Amino acid sequence: MTLTLDHALFAAAPKGLRAELTDLDPAAFLDRYTRADGSIALREWSCSGTDFTATLEFADHLRTVIATGSPVAAMTSALYDEGYPLEILRFHQRPTTDGTATFMQCEINGRRGWAVATAADSAESTVRAMIAGVNLFAG
Repeated sequence: MTLTLDHALFAAAPKGLRAELTDLDPAAFLDRYTRADGSIALREWSCSGTDFTATLEFADHLRTVIATGSPVAAMTSALYDEGYPLEILRFHQRPTTDGTATFMQCEINGRRGWAVATAADSAESTVRAMIAGVNLFAG
């Protein structure tokens, strides 16, 4: 999903992040806070009720994560097993005109910052924000 920096997304951002967004154009926002390509890519996603399946592509292999309930615990564990110790410091999620926006302040190996993703549902938006965080801050 293409992310555009519009009034609704700006309004959905957590208060502490809004000050950083005021001077950014959409391209600068995407470059600073989102990253779908990098060390990890989401190749497949499905969600049925509280069950989800995510297939992640790493440099040399695929890994499928299957879980019930919140995707955060399953994804955090899978990322840690793959050498990406993602720590979520702040989590903010709001509905927007494009679906659900997830704003996640995270840290990996001492590098810290915000990652943002949007998707049709909150679970996919969360997974995409976690992947963005890894791709932005893992190295």
